[in-house]
Amino acid sequence: MSVMTGVRRLPGIARVRLVAAVCLGLICATLTGCGEGGSPHAAASSEPPSTFASSPTASPSPPEPTPSVSDAPTTEADDPVTQSAQDEPATDEASDASALWGKAYSGTADISVDIYDYCNADGSRRLADSQTYSLASTLNLSRPRTGGDETEDNPFSLLFAAGDPSQAGAVSFWSSAVGTTSGQDLAGNPRDPQLLLTYWDVSWSDGELDARLTDPHTHEAVALNLLNWPSPVVACRSDLGQLPGGYPHALASGTTFAGQLDGSTASLTAEGSSTDSLIQFRFEFEGTAS
Repeated sequence: MSVMTGVRRLPGIARVRLVAAVCLGLICATLTGCGEGGSPHAAASSEPPSTFASSPTASPSPPEPTPSVSDAPTTEADDPVTQSAQDEPATDEASDASALWGKAYSGTADISVDIYDYCNADGSRRLADSQTYSLASTLNLSRPRTGGDETEDNPFSLLFAAGDPSQAGAVSFWSSAVGTTSGQDLAGNPRDPQLLLTYWDVSWSDGELDARLTDPHTHEAVALNLLNWPSPVVACRSDLGQLPGGYPHALASGTTFAGQLDGSTASLTAEGSSTDSLIQFRFEFEGTAS
C-alpha cells in the first residue's frame, strides 16, 4: 500500500518540478534580456545612433530655395534705380531757363514786309507793296515779371527790339508788362494798382524757344507788340504822301517767335500779321550774348 502511495506521489512531484522548470526558464529569459543594459530596449541601443534617430528612415528635406533678385520683394527705398533717380540733383544748367535770366543778345534782323490795302475798285484787299530791310536788334531776357499778386507764367520775360521804336519798319516784342491803373475798380472797391499784362505764351527747353502771341491787349489800349510802318495821309492816295514817323500797327494773336536760344547765341525766326490785316511780316534774327 505504501508502495502504491509513493508511485502516486511521483506525478505530483513531477508537476511541481515542471512548474519550477517553466518558471526558471522564464526568469532566465528575462534576465538574459536585461543582462546587457538593464532595459528591454537595450539591444536597440547597440545599433548605430543614426539608425535609432531615423526610425522610420525619412529622406532629408531639400533646403529652402534662396530667393533670387526677381523673387525677393523690393521697396521703393531699396530700389537703387528709383533711389538714384530721385536723389540725383539736376546739374545741367542748360536745362534750367533761369540760367538765361539777365542775358542780352545783340545782332541783326533781316525783315521782309508785305503791305496790303483795300483800294481795289470793289473795295477788296490787295497787295500794295513788299519790302525787305535789315535793322540792328537786341533781345533781353529777365526774371518773369510780377504785378500785384500775379507773376508772369513764362520761364523768363522776353523783350525784343528791331530798330528804334519811332523808326519805319521797327518791330517790338514784349512777353509781359506791368501797368499802373486806378487803385479802385469800377465798383469803387480797392485794388492793387500794379496790373500784370501777359502777351506771349513762352516755352523753352534744351535750347529751343517756342513763343506765341496770345493776347495783344488792344482792348485795354496797351498794345506793346508793334510793327511801325508809314501810312498814307489819305487812304488809297499814295501820291499825297505819308504820315511822318510811321504808324504803329499792333501785332495780332498767333504771331510766333521760335528757334535756337542758349546762353551764348540766338537764332530765331518770327512770323505774323497786324490786327488790322494791313501788314504781314517775317524776320530772322541772329544774335550773340554780351
